[in-house]
Amino acid sequence: MKMACSDISINSIYGLFTTLLMVRLDSLLICLSYVMILKTLLSIASTVECLRALNTCVSHLWAVLLFYMPMLGLSVLHRFGKGSPPLIQILLGYIYLLVPPLMNPVVYSVKSKHLCARIISVFVK
Repeated sequence: MKMACSDISINSIYGLFTTLLMVRLDSLLICLSYVMILKTLLSIASTVECLRALNTCVSHLWAVLLFYMPMLGLSVLHRFGKGSPPLIQILLGYIYLLVPPLMNPVVYSVKSKHLCARIISVFVK
């Protein structure tokens, strides 16, 4: 594109706008589904079951955030970080590919007291 056109800033802005629109649409649909889940949950379940399900919903939200944050950072870096070293782009790409799947079990295991204590003991040593 740089060889065919002199100014590609419009294309970069359009790509970033499209990425942000997709993330917002996903976030809106996720929030809508959580509102429907919580509405159903609060009308049917007991207090203990409600808190348990709410704890699961919070874990789901953390997992979604772990997925979207590196994606947004990588998108902004690719569009506007032309002067950044290639190593940063490669490192952020690896973070985007590896961190969400590796952190997913950690996010969901934090609810378990035994596993939470083991994870803290690994990092505190």
